[in-house]
Amino acid sequence: MNADTCYLDLLVRVLTNEIYQDPPAGPHYLVGRKYDQRVREAGKDWPSVAHTMVGSRCLNQVRAAVEHLLGSGVPGDLVETGVWRGGVCILMRALLKVYREPSRRVWVADSFRGMPESNAAGDSELALHEFNDILAVSQEQVEENFRRYGLLDEQVVFLNGWFADTLPSAPIDRIALLRMDADLRSSTTDILNSLYDKVSPGGIIVVDDYSLPMCSEAVREFRDCNGITDPIQSIDDDAVWWCKGGTAPHVGLRVAAAGGSPWQ
Repeated sequence: MNADTCYLDLLVRVLTNEIYQDPPAGPHYLVGRKYDQRVREAGKDWPSVAHTMVGSRCLNQVRAAVEHLLGSGVPGDLVETGVWRGGVCILMRALLKVYREPSRRVWVADSFRGMPESNAAGDSELALHEFNDILAVSQEQVEENFRRYGLLDEQVVFLNGWFADTLPSAPIDRIALLRMDADLRSSTTDILNSLYDKVSPGGIIVVDDYSLPMCSEAVREFRDCNGITDPIQSIDDDAVWWCKGGTAPHVGLRVAAAGGSPWQ
């Protein structure tokens, strides 16, 4: 196992705080409980300290996807919509650094003030805006989190605001990886309408909250309206991915041996 592999393995554990094992701050049914390794790996809690609520399985999928895209030469930047404390984007930037990719950028898109109040079907029942005391993280704090890893530089670009306002005019030319973590029907629709056409052929789309009915319905409606038939593949109980315009090697989990290529 080489140094770069060791660094990325450790980074995933640090981002999820499997090192110091902070207790959950939510959801409500986990408040007051101790750290649970299986819950954290699955991304089922809202950590009190960790820089991501995405579990290690999904983080390793991001890692495998980016390594596949870089190895295959799929053009475009890396984009996450809905970033919370920035952990997934921090991993994306670290991957560009490890693989010496100076021309690609990581786009960090978020309202940086929590979830909007949405009246779309299913959104109002979920009422995630009521948890903005935990879900709202300022851009300044996310920038500071990047800085702590030594990864805040000109290749990291912030898009601050509601997706309906920022994404239609976002100066993004091409996208290799589009990772959507928006939860809501309205936000998911805004993301797909604004960014899907910019995803390069062979690019990868990840939907973190596909298990939520309103999110999966928005995805299915968009795919049906646009004649998208690329197979949807599962990552875990919640998240899915597909490859635009074709099939890609399995990148649901990182399974490469030390020094091997995860896209082979």
